[in-house]
Amino acid sequence: MTLLHFLDYAAVAVFAVTGALAASRSQLDIVGFIFIACLTAVGGGTIRDTILDRDVFWVADPVNLAVASIVAIVVFFSAHLLESRYRALLWIDALALSAAVPAGVAVALADGQGWPIVIVMGMITGCMGGLLRDVVCNEVPLVLKQGELYVTCAFAGAIAALLSGLAGVDPGIGLGLCALTVLILRAGSLAFGWRLPVYRSEPPKPGSPKR
Repeated sequence: MTLLHFLDYAAVAVFAVTGALAASRSQLDIVGFIFIACLTAVGGGTIRDTILDRDVFWVADPVNLAVASIVAIVVFFSAHLLESRYRALLWIDALALSAAVPAGVAVALADGQGWPIVIVMGMITGCMGGLLRDVVCNEVPLVLKQGELYVTCAFAGAIAALLSGLAGVDPGIGLGLCALTVLILRAGSLAFGWRLPVYRSEPPKPGSPKR
C-alpha cells in the first residue's frame, strides 16, 4: 500500500465516523447512516479529483466505500455508548481533518501541481466532506463556526508541507508535519479556544446610507 492510499483510507475511515455520528444526532435509519458516512468520507476527495481531472479515488478503488459503510454500521450499533456524541464528533473530526489535508496535498504534489493548487486541494480535501455532512444534516457547518480555527488549520497544514519540501525534508515527513500542524491548531481551538479575529461592523452614523 502506498502512502497516498494509506492517507485516503485513513481520511475515509475517520470522516465516516463523524458522518455516522451526525446521522445518529439526526436519528436516521441504518441506510441513512451509511449514506451520510459515505458522503462525508468521500466528498472532499471527489471534488478534489474532479477538479484535477483524475479518476475519482473511490470509483477507482471501491474499497473506500466498503470501509465507510462498515464504519457506519459499527457506529449505528455503538453510538449510544458515548456520553456526548457531539463532543466525540468534534474531536474525531479534528483527526479526520489532519488525515485528509495531507491526502489532498499528496495528490496535488503527485499530479505535479504548483503551490497554489497544492494548498487549495489540501483545503478542499479536508473541509468539503464535513461541510456536505453538516449541510445535509441541517447543522451549522463546523467550517463556518464564528472565529473557530478550521479552514485555517487546513491552510496552515498545506503550507507546512510545502515549506518542508522547500527545505529538502523527506516527502513522507513533510506530510507528517502537515498532519501534525492541522491537529495541533484544531485541537488548540477546541481545547483552549484559539480563535482568529472576526469581522465586526461598526454601527452606521446618523444620516449615513446603509451598507
